[in-house]
Amino acid sequence: MEYTVAAVDEALGLLILVADHPGLGVTELAKRSGNTKARAFRLLCTLEQRGFVQRSGDAATYRLGHKSLLIGLAAREQVSLVHLAEKYMSRLGERFNENVQVRVRDGLHSLCVARWETTHELRIRSDIGQPRPLHAGASGKVLLAYAPEEIRQAVLSAEMERFTPSTIHQRSKLSQDLARIKAQGYSVSNAEVVPEIVAVAAPIWDSAGQVSATLSIAVPASRVPAEGMDMVAQEVVRSAGELSRELGYAHAAPTRVAANETAAKKRPAKKPVLG
Repeated sequence: MEYTVAAVDEALGLLILVADHPGLGVTELAKRSGNTKARAFRLLCTLEQRGFVQRSGDAATYRLGHKSLLIGLAAREQVSLVHLAEKYMSRLGERFNENVQVRVRDGLHSLCVARWETTHELRIRSDIGQPRPLHAGASGKVLLAYAPEEIRQAVLSAEMERFTPSTIHQRSKLSQDLARIKAQGYSVSNAEVVPEIVAVAAPIWDSAGQVSATLSIAVPASRVPAEGMDMVAQEVVRSAGELSRELGYAHAAPTRVAANETAAKKRPAKKPVLG
């Protein structure tokens, strides 16, 4: 039996379109949603009356309204991952004063679902909901390393977009990197998505024993010496492990970096310039 209410489905589809593409007019929204212009206009009027969208300008373009903000804030509180992650993002952010993110997998992409932003003028911005291919960046590679085999094969067999000269785009090299990530429990990205940006990401495990998200920090290379990334990785892994336990992960999630400890001890101690 079909319980879908067509009008509700169409209205929600339009609302998502407005959220993804603010500033479009009714003609373009109708075209993208598959509705007639008259149908789209009536649905948008209803959403506007309820405060979920707002119309502005002489060209009558649409953006999200205040009720959408209330829904978003309520969802933020109710989604346990984002809610619980906030204190760990804040802890890392305040410790290093660098951008911190939580990302999840959506098909063959990773999405930013929460962030803490540095106060530095030089920063890399990543908007909530912004997609990125799984092969690029520290977080995407962690999610790919722990993804189902069919997801890994789909990424490895496809052409991989290059964002910078350092983006991994060879199947063999990416396969080696994924194996290394699973062995050491975290990932490092050196200018793979944005030039001069180094990132570290660690897996967040859920109560079902699956990697549901990643916790990561991104640092301009000019603000952290090579010696300092071991300390950053240590803190990211520790925070991700503690968050995993809060989410109900029953096993002992890693809370310390092991793979590079020997190398780190051989280097002279030096406080990273992160703040």
